[in-house]
Amino acid sequence: MIPIHPAPASPELRLPGLAAGDSYRFHTMVKPSGAQCNLDCRYCFYLHKEDLLHQPRVPRMSESLLEAHIRQYIEAQTGEEVVFSWQGGEPTLMKLDFFRRIVELQARYRKPGQRIENDLQTNGILLDDEWAVFLKQHDFLVGLSIDGPAELHDKYRYSKGGRPTHARVMAAVALLHQHQVPFSALCVVNRDNAKKPIDVYRFLRDQVRPRSIQFMPGLGSHDFHSVAPGHWNVDSLPLLGSARARPGAPDSVVTEWSVDPDDWGYFLNRVWDEWFKRDFGRVFIDQFENVVSMMFGAGSQKCVTSRICGKALAIEHNGDLYSCDHFVYPEYRLGNITATHEGDLAFSDAQKRFAFAKSDTLPKYCQSCPYLALCWGNCPKDRFIRAPDGEAGLHYLCSGLKAFYRKATSARRELARRLGRA
Repeated sequence: MIPIHPAPASPELRLPGLAAGDSYRFHTMVKPSGAQCNLDCRYCFYLHKEDLLHQPRVPRMSESLLEAHIRQYIEAQTGEEVVFSWQGGEPTLMKLDFFRRIVELQARYRKPGQRIENDLQTNGILLDDEWAVFLKQHDFLVGLSIDGPAELHDKYRYSKGGRPTHARVMAAVALLHQHQVPFSALCVVNRDNAKKPIDVYRFLRDQVRPRSIQFMPGLGSHDFHSVAPGHWNVDSLPLLGSARARPGAPDSVVTEWSVDPDDWGYFLNRVWDEWFKRDFGRVFIDQFENVVSMMFGAGSQKCVTSRICGKALAIEHNGDLYSCDHFVYPEYRLGNITATHEGDLAFSDAQKRFAFAKSDTLPKYCQSCPYLALCWGNCPKDRFIRAPDGEAGLHYLCSGLKAFYRKATSARRELARRLGRA
């Protein structure tokens, strides 16, 4: 992630402070079908946006708004590569002709020498041969959501009628392999599968065989449906390590499906041991590649471990732009691209304040942590517990993150040898 620049992203915007030759880049996740989804996953952090944002029964991005986003998004960036990310809800509900139009518009507005990349995050249920041919032809990278073997996946990922989905996702896996479509596996680590790290990892590695694996901690504050991140009642936040700072307590600060902090550390450490022993250099796990990159001075590859954030925004089906995919709440709405250019919003003062607040608001407990430069307090959306001295703003997963960083840094000498840095 590159630093926030003091000006918007392209000469076309004609705002003061634009330095010739600078590279202006940001990333926007597009929600063309809003929060609508064909599944009813128990831990979904987005389904409730239908009510929170008063979305229509069938939210759909219009062609005119799609064109405005693609044009403005490309105009606002001067880098060699522009990455479009199509997410939801479930973006395949927009159907294939919508994505054919996307490719046409990108070709129309692409700058000379500029490379356009697309990725699509999906549950895979609606993929078929026609979809696979299109995705392969246009070099889409697919992110496929799958939480491990059937008994773990189906506990939380089910259809609107409560039916299991694992077999249908595995059919999508077979389809993507058949058509040689590159895809990554996104695994949400929740309260249950966190206790079976090797089962989950080996299943993904050996049965799913994705290009890369991303483990995302599944967690939500108990009031995430209605209270925006950072707007919690500070006096009610629990202390690190207390019963309320774990799932399962009657008055827990998190939902009952949220991963336990220590289980998150256990999960990552067990998978690290297996990966480091058997799969180093062969299997790409984003958390592990990221921490190695940071340990050896190549910088963070993930926004959650960067010193600042704010360069990964989200746009809804109606053109509303938000500070981040996990901050789609009225308090973090930057504006609408039909009224203000997307580049102006992405580099606005409001967004810069959002970006720098990540490190500016770190509690002293974080500032004195030996792993600060590998963590930077992690994602602000989950900073809803208090440090041992009572200061608010500590990340819910702090104890687990520390356990993982302790494990990773203890392997520094061997990592250096393997990387030729010894």
